[in-house]
Amino acid sequence: MKVIVVGAGVVGTMHAWHAVERGHEVVHIEREAEARGASLRNFGQIWVSGRAGGEELDTALRARELWEGIGARVPGIGFRAIGSLTPVRNELELAVAEAALARPDAAARGYRLLTAGEARAVNPALRGAFEKGGAEAALWCERDAAVEPRLAQLALREALLATGKYTFLPNREVRDVVGENAVRDDRGETHTGDAVVLCTGAWLSGLVREVAGEIPVRRVRLQMMQTAPLGEPLTTSVADADSFRYYPAYASPALDALNAGQAQDPTAAAHKMQLLMVQRLDGGLTIGDTHEYEHPFAFDTLEDPYEHLTRVVESFLGRPLPKIRRRWAGVYAQCVDTSRVVHRQRVRDGVWLVTGPGGRGMTCSPAIAETTANELGW
Repeated sequence: MKVIVVGAGVVGTMHAWHAVERGHEVVHIEREAEARGASLRNFGQIWVSGRAGGEELDTALRARELWEGIGARVPGIGFRAIGSLTPVRNELELAVAEAALARPDAAARGYRLLTAGEARAVNPALRGAFEKGGAEAALWCERDAAVEPRLAQLALREALLATGKYTFLPNREVRDVVGENAVRDDRGETHTGDAVVLCTGAWLSGLVREVAGEIPVRRVRLQMMQTAPLGEPLTTSVADADSFRYYPAYASPALDALNAGQAQDPTAAAHKMQLLMVQRLDGGLTIGDTHEYEHPFAFDTLEDPYEHLTRVVESFLGRPLPKIRRRWAGVYAQCVDTSRVVHRQRVRDGVWLVTGPGGRGMTCSPAIAETTANELGW
């Protein structure tokens, strides 16, 4: 077969990867010189811990398996099976962690509750005091992992190019779907294959609206930052207990009690914040994030969220944060139908739209693309 993939973010790149793996020829079209959207502006975390039970968790676990296999073949993606720690600081937060441990799928996630001492043995960089009101512990998730978001697509593309079955066409915006199995770009060239997959990310207007109409996908804006090298390994990803409020795996009466009995910091509540933190291969820390859902998005990057995150990180590390080297905002597409991991729609004969994985894009993309390949009979 010949497969046309539109969009060179991580979802599009993984569709190209699976097509080539199955022996097909791929033409990969990207409107920029390189993908510049959410696929680069994220943590690079393969985040199994917070996923909803059922299909979402199954997808994340399958993707985690695929990421590890791809990482063994393409070391440049920077795959690390580092797990994650979520320190808890009082009885309300501890109860949410204990409820997570009682889930029937807790073992599949690799959940374990560690004492503060055990958590520091796993991640010695966490020298700060967890205690803030009666409990010191951390929820460990062994299945969480990380890759390098600014390098992964480039490394995967190099591996694809080496197969001789892959052509990358940058700086071309697809303007039309032409009949069956074909698209036309802004240079007037038509690209015809046996299948077309539109992996357009947060680009939901223009072509997408023309071919798919209104779809159950919204855009979400976030702010993040990256530091200079920490000077020591951060051996796991780290989250704070505010992350319990945003991930479906933690829904429980204990979470209801946390929400009722412990207000978020006002800045965190105003910007719908959680702490997620992972160390890059250069030693720097990627730290975030905020959530903004109302359109039109503000164009400013605000300082209050960064100051809040700095305070939380320094409380865990027990030391000043290294100098901030980068701040950025990003926008991703999120399917609002919670029964789906992603929005997958046939928009023409032989033409499929795959978008809206939300904050699960980096985590789930290999399995999302594998499912597309299976459903389309590649």
